[in-house]
Amino acid sequence: QVQLVESGGGLVQAGGSLRLSCAISGRTFISRAMGWFRQAPGKEREFVASISWNGGTTYYADSVKGRFTISRDNAKNMVYLQMNSLKPEDTAVYYCALSLKLLAAAGDFNSWGQGTQVTVSA
Repeated sequence: QVQLVESGGGLVQAGGSLRLSCAISGRTFISRAMGWFRQAPGKEREFVASISWNGGTTYYADSVKGRFTISRDNAKNMVYLQMNSLKPEDTAVYYCALSLKLLAAAGDFNSWGQGTQVTVSA
């Protein structure tokens, strides 16, 4: 069974940076697309970014394009989300997600971590 554990969240001022990490257990990681989602208070969970199984293809939500970068290290079973130029509207719980596909769209994820809180102050 796959387990996803996020870390790296915290409180940061607007304009600052954070790097989220997701540790994955289970043999299926290497051949699966990974993603990051977020959910702000009172809002639905939304897609942030995804990366294909080999890291060759990435997708981003328009709201984070140019500021966030998703990456993975298959040798370490890790996925990362580098977040720069953070804005108060980026405040949310961030979730790591696993897909059964090699390359996944926002609706193709079916395993989730517990989330890590990111708070951006104005």
